[in-house]
Amino acid sequence: MYDYTSLASQVQQGGIAFKAFLLIFIIWSLIWKGWALWLAARRGEKPWFIVLLIANTMGILEIIYIFAIAKRKDTKVSKK
Repeated sequence: MYDYTSLASQVQQGGIAFKAFLLIFIIWSLIWKGWALWLAARRGEKPWFIVLLIANTMGILEIIYIFAIAKRKDTKVSKK
């Protein structure tokens, strides 16, 4: 059985490496989330905006949206 009190004390003592990783992770997620939310809002895609706002996926869902979903729709030729 794992001792969770030991894990908690390690996190509290946490070295500079843990704090640096956490900061990098937060910045990474915010950059991707901000870009994807901005793109979804600009394109008027409310369902995507809501999903991206609520889901926390370390930027994975945001990256898929930016480079697969939004890119695919941008390449369509609009009829005038």
